Amino acid sequence: MESAPGGTPGCRYERVSEFLVYQRAPRVARVWFAETWRRCVVEIVFSRVAGIDVHKRQVTVAVRVPSDQSGGDEVRAQRVRRFATFYGALLEMASWLRAEQVTHVAMEATGVYWRPVFHALAEAEGLEIVLCNAHHVKNVPGRKTDANDAVWLAQLCEVGLLRGSFIPPAEIAAVRELTRYRRKLTEERTRETQRLHKVLEDGGIKLDSVASDSLGVSGRAMITALIAGERDPAVLADLARGVMRKKIPDLTMALAGRFAAHHALLAGLHLAHIDHLNEMIGGLEVRIDAAIAPFAQQRDRLMTVPGIGKRAAQTIIAEIGVDMSRFPTADHLASWAGLCPGNNESAGKRKKTSTRNGNAQLCSVLVEAAWAVARTQTRLGARFRRLHRRFGKAGGKKAAVAIAHTILILQRHLWDVSAGSVVAGSGLVLSASAPV
Repeated sequence: MESAPGGTPGCRYERVSEFLVYQRAPRVARVWFAETWRRCVVEIVFSRVAGIDVHKRQVTVAVRVPSDQSGGDEVRAQRVRRFATFYGALLEMASWLRAEQVTHVAMEATGVYWRPVFHALAEAEGLEIVLCNAHHVKNVPGRKTDANDAVWLAQLCEVGLLRGSFIPPAEIAAVRELTRYRRKLTEERTRETQRLHKVLEDGGIKLDSVASDSLGVSGRAMITALIAGERDPAVLADLARGVMRKKIPDLTMALAGRFAAHHALLAGLHLAHIDHLNEMIGGLEVRIDAAIAPFAQQRDRLMTVPGIGKRAAQTIIAEIGVDMSRFPTADHLASWAGLCPGNNESAGKRKKTSTRNGNAQLCSVLVEAAWAVARTQTRLGARFRRLHRRFGKAGGKKAAVAIAHTILILQRHLWDVSAGSVVAGSGLVLSASAPV
């Protein structure tokens, strides 16, 4: 039988491609591929590896090590075991991996189920954990089992084809959990406020049509009086404070409705829930300030960027940390965050594409900062307005993503001592390596 066409000698990417073709090939071709694969010397980067297929109730672990009958890495031996996901069983798994002298462990980032497995492995000394994006290591459809998935991860790991995800240090991870929960509570408070407005609207109370903040001092006093049973529009409007007193005639018309007893009950429940959420958010604020105190210098420096406030700076630090060595360049950071377009090229032609999926929390806060900086008289604000004009009437979203990308690049240079970027007050000065 003739030999297969030659390629780049020793290219492990071609060997993996051959393996994928082998799995899809007919029986006769598979026999030839199996013999060819056996004779090929695949470069083994890590000799003692393990792959873990993670699920909620169990994990399947495949260990691949040099065979005892072989003097080198050409012949591999593999063992597959299953463990429960109780923490004691996971510690037993880590002890077994140490007994097998495993040096690298690969696993998929499956929901939140990878977290206890990762922490149990982190307690074991001498194990380098490679947490992978499940989309990047997808196996051939039709041959999926837990054991095959674990073996496939181990095979990819031993030839160095896996790229680990960014795992923040413990202190940064703690701040990340707090800031993400604060965002959830803030979103829930917004939803609860909308439910309160729905009740008022159903009762014919058009308070939000007159007052810009229906839960301000004046609006809160009027809603509380409505809940207490007051129905006279003039009395309710007279509760206005400050500049709201100029709107008493409009408030009198807005507060005349059909507000019934069940409306009062629902409004009272909504207000109590909002107060409870405000109390929880306030407690989280205090805890976040204490947790981020070691990074106060980076936070204060980041707040000098136009559009970045205290909460935005806390969120950015929580999502990417302060050690930029994990991201070789600012472009790597932008790609990881999902603030740069993906590649879609075929036959030498670049086709239209959107931004890649990245860190949703980081993208959200940076886009919010971009919209805020659009109203400032800074270089970033001028660039936002220029891009908005260029992209057209509906190009504000594109301009916001572009400015968010610039803010992230600027942040990367701010924390890079060798970059020499300077931000002073509301003005912005960038080095040549940080284009705007």
